[in-house]
Amino acid sequence: MDKDLKVIFYDGECGFCNRSVQFILEHEKNHDVCFTALQSDFALDFFARHQLPKPDLSTVYFWDGRNLFSKSTAALKLTNELKFPWGFLKAGYILPRGWRDRIYDFIAARRHRLGNKGFCALPTEEQRKRFLK
Repeated sequence: MDKDLKVIFYDGECGFCNRSVQFILEHEKNHDVCFTALQSDFALDFFARHQLPKPDLSTVYFWDGRNLFSKSTAALKLTNELKFPWGFLKAGYILPRGWRDRIYDFIAARRHRLGNKGFCALPTEEQRKRFLK
């Protein structure tokens, strides 16, 4: 089953993270990415089944059906799922991963201040089917 899915794992209690999910929903190309909060049963089961350490809530993870990516690499891999003109974000690959991840960690440490705590977008019924519990 996991090989058929592309899944974004995000902190479900973070306004910035929820806004990021909403951004992806608004700008995605193929509508084939699923979403799940890191706190969900699906995420916890996924990490256990794949013998991965317990997920870090300050990290976004992206499963492309074969590999699990984290932090800046996950974010950059997600650009493949976005419509034009968002592909320009791939330019982030010019930075070494260590630098990218330091920038990622800087933003992640402040994500609760960056996100609007009152933000709550309601997905369409079709989008709702792609949220894994």
